[in-house]
Amino acid sequence: MASLEKQVVLVTGCSTGIGRALARELKTAGHRPFATARRPETIADLDAAGIETLRLDVCDASSIAAAVDAIVGRAGRLDVLVNNAGVNWFGPLAEMPIERIRSIFETNVVGLIAVTQAVFARMAEQRHGRIVNVGSVVGLLPTPFAGSYCASKSAVHMLSEVLRMEVKPFGIDIVVVQPGGVRSNIADSGAQDIERFRSSGSRYGQFYDGIQKRARASQENPMPAEEFARELVQQAFATPPPRVVRLGTGSDYLPKLADTPGDQRDALLSANYGLVT
Repeated sequence: MASLEKQVVLVTGCSTGIGRALARELKTAGHRPFATARRPETIADLDAAGIETLRLDVCDASSIAAAVDAIVGRAGRLDVLVNNAGVNWFGPLAEMPIERIRSIFETNVVGLIAVTQAVFARMAEQRHGRIVNVGSVVGLLPTPFAGSYCASKSAVHMLSEVLRMEVKPFGIDIVVVQPGGVRSNIADSGAQDIERFRSSGSRYGQFYDGIQKRARASQENPMPAEEFARELVQQAFATPPPRVVRLGTGSDYLPKLADTPGDQRDALLSANYGLVT
């Protein structure tokens, strides 16, 4: 299968995990990646390794515009966008601080659209481009104590399906990535402050072990980020482009679990995360 070559690639969310590994792999594969992050100091090592870096906060329109302009100014074009930036907070929806739910959707969904809109005109003008949107297998499977994240990734999947039809007339392709478990810091960052759910002010104290288990779930025997990045570049940059790429621990069986009858699925997941009394 043929593959895209020597592409100018914008990757969001490169401070950790998938984004960081992807920037390195793209460089190794002969592409010209621009690794971005909200805090440039977190990607200073990528810069030191010869990968071009820029500040880009997907929740800041001026930051997005400046990054896209800088890429086009340096490279003369922008061929591929990888919408990878994302955040998560674990906990029960009924007690999750609303500002954290808002933050998840602002970054994972609205931010993704904002960056897509910023590159669309460039790609449409040159009559070619590819947008790779990183969703998740839990955008298919509703898992307890990660409801906002699941819903945000489900939104990414649906938006991508619509975008695929809308941008096709301009020569732009859409690829959706649905990772399973990939080694990253998501368990640590998403589990910040989950202690609140075993305090006297929470009704979920008796289920705290399940909340902890869910926070650690993606990091139980995860696929190394470097291996994930290598496979992703091979598949997502293939021609013709795939509609969906699934990689990572659980990316094969979790979608099948999502398709089981609802009552059976709910019972299994509830038992797994201790939602029984």
